[in-house]
Amino acid sequence: MNTTSKITREIVECFHTAFEEHRPNDLDDLIGEGCVLENTAPAPDGARYEGREACLEFWRGIASSKNLVFDAEEIWVSEDRGIIRWKLRWGNDATDWVRGVNIMRVRDGKIVEGMGYVKG
Repeated sequence: MNTTSKITREIVECFHTAFEEHRPNDLDDLIGEGCVLENTAPAPDGARYEGREACLEFWRGIASSKNLVFDAEEIWVSEDRGIIRWKLRWGNDATDWVRGVNIMRVRDGKIVEGMGYVKG
């Protein structure tokens, strides 16, 4: 694994851990200026957030919610790209969950792009 991939893996794993452990402040040092985020909703294209502060505010809101439980199914990286396959639970009912993926881009040790998709 090359240096760029190692840095990308570290950043993407820290990003996901912030959601799993409900630590929104851990995101502060991970998000770069000019970041672009495309959310999973509303269908069909999802909401788009542009700029570090807009992305941080959105992601902090999700990471701080104790009702949401994220589990990583797989984290994969190559160069400046990272993919997180995850499962999200929001209740105790057998149907209170969804599977999805985040496709991330890391530049200069910061996340600059996050595209979210879910199984419909």
